[in-house]
Amino acid sequence: MPTPARLHVAHALHEVFGEGGRVPDIWDRELGEDAHLAQALLGLCLRRWGRLQAWVKPKLKDPDRGVPLGTRVSLAMGLAQLAWLPGVSDHAAVNEAVDLAADRDLGFLPHKGLVNALLRRAAKDRSALAAELEALPAALDRSPVAERALQAALAPHQTEGELEALWARLQQPPRPDFRLLKGEVPEGLVSVAGLPGCLCLAEGAPFPRPWLEASGGMVQDRSSQALLAYAWDRPVTRILDACAAPGGKTTTLALRHPGAKITALEVHPKRAARLRQTLEQRGLQAQVVEADAAQWLEVCGATFDLILLDAPCSGSGTLQKHPEWPWLKHEDLPRLTGLQRRLLAAAAQRLAPGGLLIYAVCSWLPEEGVSHLGWLEEAHPELRPAQVWPAAMGAARDTEREATALFRPHPLAWEGEGFQGFALQRS
Repeated sequence: MPTPARLHVAHALHEVFGEGGRVPDIWDRELGEDAHLAQALLGLCLRRWGRLQAWVKPKLKDPDRGVPLGTRVSLAMGLAQLAWLPGVSDHAAVNEAVDLAADRDLGFLPHKGLVNALLRRAAKDRSALAAELEALPAALDRSPVAERALQAALAPHQTEGELEALWARLQQPPRPDFRLLKGEVPEGLVSVAGLPGCLCLAEGAPFPRPWLEASGGMVQDRSSQALLAYAWDRPVTRILDACAAPGGKTTTLALRHPGAKITALEVHPKRAARLRQTLEQRGLQAQVVEADAAQWLEVCGATFDLILLDAPCSGSGTLQKHPEWPWLKHEDLPRLTGLQRRLLAAAAQRLAPGGLLIYAVCSWLPEEGVSHLGWLEEAHPELRPAQVWPAAMGAARDTEREATALFRPHPLAWEGEGFQGFALQRS
């Protein structure tokens, strides 16, 4: 019988390639020490799925015939272990993949012999297998929507020819960034150049779990920190964080504007409860409102000096953190862009005179970001661009200025997630 680690990986791959769903955040919570193997194996299968399938196809009797998902998952997991996980024995890689192929729910029993034969043949020379797989085109591991996201990421910086370089960078597991909340910076964390307050792990340093559990700091992506490092010197007494959970940006707003009254919206009850708990643990005050942001904004009578709208989006900028993204179903993009416009229109109505609206999405697709800008300015002529970020955070045409109202960090020069956004001030 396959180990729990491999079973968890197989279930996650079936969720992605069978249902078009995301890998749950807590998919490996019960694995203990085996989580390291599971994480490595799942990452390899997701990032190399296309070439793993391409390696198998010409070795089939009928290459054009469809192969059941259970067979493809079993083979991908076995090949990935043989090619790229030298600590896994031939026996474990092959036999457990064969057992997986025979599993009633996760495999396809008639192909048990096929899986056994292909993997035993591959195990005879694991170095040659790795070389064959690496020699296959990297484009095999990208879906059409991933190609489009990469092109969109590079276009504002006039570097469309660097697509392969960007893809290669995104295949490296992401490194976490941190923010100090109180006390001293713990050993093993170092400052990130050019972004005051941002910390990252020194080479070889352990993950600072005790420091995080004691609320000395928090994990916060570099792009989120740069987005909230906006330059703004006007008085801010009323703040709205329109899509607040899990609470990192709410925390930063509270620290940046001590004494301001913060309203944090979150529609999901469990996430709202977690948000309240997080703020309490960090000793911060905010009114957490459990409500749909668009509906709440449309009926709310209050106005705010600062509104942060980190809107629901496709998540195309999280490719590095979520390697399953290229393979997900993306039919809901029109619904998301419609929701984003509804949220922007409602937020604009709630912005006080002289107030600042910051809109952001963790997506590179233009229809989720800058494409909203022209429509919004036409619908609300009282809004004008607010240049609150350094020019380096903008597109190529912004580099001639000192500051920019568009937030679009260069994806090849920037290690954070793919974000885009804009800032508007109400006259």
